[in-house]
Amino acid sequence: MLTTLKTAYTDTRADDLAWALGRDPLPALARLDLELSGAKLQLRLLGASHQVLLEEERGSCSETVACMPGSSTPLPLGVAKRLGDWEYEFAARVETLGRGSFAGRAQELLALVADHPQGLAGTFPGSPHAFTAMLAQRSEGQVRWRTWHAYPQEGSLVVTRTRVGVRTPAAAL
Repeated sequence: MLTTLKTAYTDTRADDLAWALGRDPLPALARLDLELSGAKLQLRLLGASHQVLLEEERGSCSETVACMPGSSTPLPLGVAKRLGDWEYEFAARVETLGRGSFAGRAQELLALVADHPQGLAGTFPGSPHAFTAMLAQRSEGQVRWRTWHAYPQEGSLVVTRTRVGVRTPAAAL
């Protein structure tokens, strides 16, 4: 699903993004509710990037990547945590692209997500390449999502990937 977000583009730099786990739902400009083999997943586009809410019989998880004033947790390159019966893994990287490469990559990502039944993308008014996009899937008992946060004014694309799944007991390894 592709939508135009009805807000001013407020994220100014990729370095302003922060990561948080366990935050309450924040006001969303657009959202997509998914049912993935017993897992309820809500993809949420915020005025300042994204939030994913996951609910399953084993528990719940909330991931937020956004410009959060006062946050002391910058966007990490990687996180691995145990959440009850789950393992949570998060990874992020920043791609820096030239103007022509950035425009092409932006169009490619928006095309990938726009018509995907488990995808949500929002463009910001004023720049066709200022967007946040999310894509989710469930496979082998794990829920995964990828996100892209575009900053055309600096040629940066923040790419994240997350995996949440049942923890494998040490005896099973």
